[in-house]
Amino acid sequence: MTTHFGPRSLLGQTMLALAVALLGAQAIYATLLYRAADERREVALLNAAAFELISGPYRTAGPPGRRLPGAELRNRFGTSPGPRAVPRPLRYRLSAAAPIAADEHRSRQREAQLGEVLARQGIAVGELKIVERPALRDPEVAAALVRAPRWRERVLEVSPHVLVVALKRSGAGVWEVVRLPVPRMDRGVITSLLVQTLILFAVLMAILYGVLRRLTGPLAILTRRTAEIARPGAPAEPLAPQGPDDVRQLIAAHNAMEARIGAMLAEKDVMLGAIGHDLKTPLAALRVRIESVEDDAQRSRMAATIEDITRTLDEILELARIGRAANPPERAAILALADSVVEEFEDMGEPVELADGPRVSARVHVTWLKRALRNLISNALRYGGNARVTVLEERGEVVLRVDDDGPGIPADRIDAMTEPFVRGEASRSRATGGTGLGLTLARAIAEERGGRLVLANRPEGGLRAELRFPR
Repeated sequence: MTTHFGPRSLLGQTMLALAVALLGAQAIYATLLYRAADERREVALLNAAAFELISGPYRTAGPPGRRLPGAELRNRFGTSPGPRAVPRPLRYRLSAAAPIAADEHRSRQREAQLGEVLARQGIAVGELKIVERPALRDPEVAAALVRAPRWRERVLEVSPHVLVVALKRSGAGVWEVVRLPVPRMDRGVITSLLVQTLILFAVLMAILYGVLRRLTGPLAILTRRTAEIARPGAPAEPLAPQGPDDVRQLIAAHNAMEARIGAMLAEKDVMLGAIGHDLKTPLAALRVRIESVEDDAQRSRMAATIEDITRTLDEILELARIGRAANPPERAAILALADSVVEEFEDMGEPVELADGPRVSARVHVTWLKRALRNLISNALRYGGNARVTVLEERGEVVLRVDDDGPGIPADRIDAMTEPFVRGEASRSRATGGTGLGLTLARAIAEERGGRLVLANRPEGGLRAELRFPR
């Protein structure tokens, strides 16, 4: 049994596939955009560090060199990102010892990128170390916050992490230390991505829904119409073509097919009526003529043969008329229906029992369902000698069950027993083997209402035959 996940309709599955594809594409786009924003943040952070390292010596009367005006420095590197989360005296200072421990995890990629920037500005880099650490764990920041507690909220608001850059120029004996806040990712980027995704998703899904409805709507109508072919009360007018050209052509082809099927069924009904009349009339005349036969035994055999032919003809004609009832199905109490059929057999002295069961109802053709139940009971009596009828309700299905104590059916023949003219015995006598149409009729009657006939051997012996159909 195949397990289905998600919607089963064409519209639902197509919408789900497109929604997954759209969300996947947006996720990829959002990832790329996020990475681009992160790279821009990194570039701004390293430019700010370079600006502090180049301008810091001039602000602190450090080693001489070519002074760059502040405006030129800002044009080259920009300014420190975001609000000042690190007190100004800590952003650049000199230190005799390296402020970065040997066991700290260094940012090698940042070191390489900042080293290239400094080299382009003519700074001879002796040693360069960069680490990112929690701001409150940096000893200089922690000491500054003790002296100025008002900076604590500012530090945590802007960023809980600080970037520590330590530079020792070639030939210098001191470390130039820069501390900068690592800014958080701009929430506006994430918010804009979410809003953009929602708007794009809603617009595209609305457009796709309209387009798909124009396609699947006519297909749904065509499906219902196909299921109603030749049923009582089916529309006589052809289905109006609608939707795209491909669907219109399909509807036109369906209308032509429906017309041909209707003509064939009408012709079949006329032919069946003619067969019934042309065959039953001679049989009736023959039945009258054999009354003149003086040998009682011979006359009885001839009468039984004519009766067998008549009954076989009736069953063949009835099997051919399944699905062409003149009246629509009606809601009936299944337990009461079974009781009326069992009562018929009890009046004939047959050992048939009806067990207590739930009072369930279903839309059925009462005459046909009674015929199917009679066939199952007759088979049980013929091969098992008795019949027990039970009405059940299981998983939304109404079940008419007939059990017997007979020999059952060989497992390799159970499926074949519902085929026309297949009998449980090789004998062609109706008293033993029957015509082989009883189970075929019962199966056709059950399937006409969307049900099925189930045959199975009982573990304790005998056959179990069930008519199962939806409520």
